Amino acid sequence: MATNLALDNSLLNLALQVGSFKTKKDTVNAALKEFIERHKQLEVIELFGELPCDTDYDYKKGRK
Repeated sequence: MATNLALDNSLLNLALQVGSFKTKKDTVNAALKEFIERHKQLEVIELFGELPCDTDYDYKKGRK
């Protein structure tokens, strides 16, 4: 799908250099992927302490 975006050229060029990407398309796709992954990680972090602990779980048993 073709999309026209008004992007900050200085940011895009810096991202091209930092990420060693060959094209602007690769740069934008990588940035979008990283953005999505980061937000998914934040959602998981918010769950810490919210889920009940399994008191019967034996972590030492799994090492064998």
